Amino acid sequence: MQTPAIESTLGYRGAVYPWHCDHMGHMNVMWYVGKFDEALWNYLARLGLTPAYLREQRRGMAAVEQTIRYQRELLAGDTIGVRVHIVELRDKALVVELTMFNEVAGHAAATMRLTAVHLDTTQRRAVAFEAAIADALRAQLQPAVEPA
Repeated sequence: MQTPAIESTLGYRGAVYPWHCDHMGHMNVMWYVGKFDEALWNYLARLGLTPAYLREQRRGMAAVEQTIRYQRELLAGDTIGVRVHIVELRDKALVVELTMFNEVAGHAAATMRLTAVHLDTTQRRAVAFEAAIADALRAQLQPAVEPA
């Protein structure tokens, strides 16, 4: 039995519950998206994009493109983790890759590539990341993971 090491890129750890599963018996796609979303928000908060920062500075993040690749089914009772990797940083946007994996089996269950834009929520337009946040994001840049 292989257990992936906990890394600084771990954004989510949880379990698949029976109510996450559809009539086919595996976790429904809506839950993959939700767990990826939770992982990304947890990860970004550790880099300075906290709920307090977003509220106080009237900032937000908006997904503008995402692609999900489903690789292996997840079933009720599976324990899972989601790793987050920043693969590209632009002045006002970032591209991240997230990998959801079965913690017990050690294999990837799904991957998501997401482009998100940093917003001024008052003016409803893209704005540059503040220097300290841009530096924290830049320090996390990693090469893209090639699909298996």
